[in-house]
Amino acid sequence: MEDLSNYRKSYEKSELLESNIPEDPINLFNRWFHEVEDFGGIDEVNAMTVSTIGLNGYPKSRVVLLKKFTSEGFIFYTNYNSEKGKAIANNPNICLSFFWHSLERQVIIQGVAEKTSDVVSDNYFDSRPDGSKLGAIVSKQSEVIPSRNFLENELKKLEMEFENKEIPRPKNWGGFLVKPISVEFWQGRPNRLHDRIRFQLQADFSWKIDRLAP
Repeated sequence: MEDLSNYRKSYEKSELLESNIPEDPINLFNRWFHEVEDFGGIDEVNAMTVSTIGLNGYPKSRVVLLKKFTSEGFIFYTNYNSEKGKAIANNPNICLSFFWHSLERQVIIQGVAEKTSDVVSDNYFDSRPDGSKLGAIVSKQSEVIPSRNFLENELKKLEMEFENKEIPRPKNWGGFLVKPISVEFWQGRPNRLHDRIRFQLQADFSWKIDRLAP
């Protein structure tokens, strides 16, 4: 057993005050995202944890890459037949979270996921390298497979099949748009008195802003 109670850090890099935030959480997310990107120290600023409620009733979290965010919400791509895709089809209420340690920040997004249009999914799929396209086709994501060699052999077959040919997007692969209903911004502060600002979507599509105790 290892006791981690002495792992301590003082958070002193920034602050989050009501006097310096926009009325829309997407605008604040955009500001924070690019500040973290410019500050450096994180390989993939767009890495986020996606949490779903599985068909077995248990929550499950995994790291995926955010590929786009707009005024509507946050977009990522996956196999719709995967464990993640099936969980979302059964219960579209999911949570996204970002942890940017270089600036001592977290963002937690609760929202409702829906499939993007075929056009959006096609356009993104077409932008991927051929290897990534074939990987999306060959992988029966979340299913049991006999070995690594099995996967690599299946990929070689596809490489021969699609040599010098256009690679189409499989219909069971595409995007999810997560439309936020709650966005919480967490900024580390000294003495564990962290700043927590929560935006909650209202019936008139405005955002209610609250400060939460740390």
